[in-house]
Amino acid sequence: MKLRKKPWVEFQYEHDDSDYTEYGSDKGAKLDISSVDNPDVLRAYEASKKLPRQKLWPWLLSEAGTLSNKTILLDTVDGAIVKAYADRQPEFFYSHKRLNRIRHLNTFLNCANEALAPGGYLMCHATTAMMKKEMIMRNHSKFSGRIIYFFHYLWHRVCPKLKWTKWFYFWVTDGRNRTYHRVEVMGRLYRAGFEVVDEGFRFGEFFVLARKVKAPIWDDEPSCGPLIKLNRVTKDGKMIGVYKFRTMYSYSEYLQPYMYEHGGLREGGKFADDYRVNEWGRLLRKCWLDELPMLINFFKGQLKFVGVRPLSRHYFSLYSPEMQKLRTSVKPGLFPPFYYEKESPKTVEDVQASERRYIESYLKAPFRTDWRYFWGSVSNILFRRKRSH
Repeated sequence: MKLRKKPWVEFQYEHDDSDYTEYGSDKGAKLDISSVDNPDVLRAYEASKKLPRQKLWPWLLSEAGTLSNKTILLDTVDGAIVKAYADRQPEFFYSHKRLNRIRHLNTFLNCANEALAPGGYLMCHATTAMMKKEMIMRNHSKFSGRIIYFFHYLWHRVCPKLKWTKWFYFWVTDGRNRTYHRVEVMGRLYRAGFEVVDEGFRFGEFFVLARKVKAPIWDDEPSCGPLIKLNRVTKDGKMIGVYKFRTMYSYSEYLQPYMYEHGGLREGGKFADDYRVNEWGRLLRKCWLDELPMLINFFKGQLKFVGVRPLSRHYFSLYSPEMQKLRTSVKPGLFPPFYYEKESPKTVEDVQASERRYIESYLKAPFRTDWRYFWGSVSNILFRRKRSH
């Protein structure tokens, strides 16, 4: 496989690279494409597996006369133009522009959702971070490739996400050629109210077929910097922002339904094969450094020292109604009951049983329970080497 003789910032493949896999992509289960009943969607999907992107778009244009009037071929980066199609109630959008080149990507995806008819489809594509890294390394020596990728990473992945640098990045680039990890692409789609029907690498591009399932989110502020604030359910069902150091790729929090549906939970109640965790994140989690910022919540009075962990909306929804009520009757804490137990909980049911024992004991004797659970947890951590999964 050879790369075209173009500036390295373009990153385009000349030949098929359909067997390329980004970290974790081979573990991401796909829905059965037979669930799609729109003939235009199926035609575009099959064509994307046979034609490179540069030939796929001309082919679609040549077939435009045979496509339904509910199918729209988009060649724009402007969400307002996409939204203007709402009166036609389209059932399928094919977006020609790479997602990397769309400056206001969240707005673009949200507008696509609101313009589509219920159950409508969006097919889009992007060049992902790991693909760009591989392209750079193949086009340069090992030493120079690492240097080039280091500066590429800083410029196209770090600068657009930091408050004090992103204004300069967008002023220089106008938001073009940004770099997204595969996880971030799908996370943005889920935030925009889509579910992923199919995703895969074809001809040097990452293609995603998504279906509209709910309204998009407009009013949140996704965390992209090294210090993040995650919405969690706490006492009385109130939502608070829990601080942590980032250990996952941006927009990972929106992928929880996808991870649960296709991967399920592993022992301990965490998501199985969670490829949303990045390399730095695995190191931070191993050393427990990712949870240090939760002390901010402790000093703000939102968390106590010992208690059940605050949960995301999705994970909270997996609990029984009885446990949801019981959980929201107490303030969550930094040290969960997990560390106190001699036998580690293996399933969601085991986790709920462990938390139930703690909460019922706490409601009877708050101070004594927390004192006992704290020293029991410390003993297990120091002498039994108890660790979070």
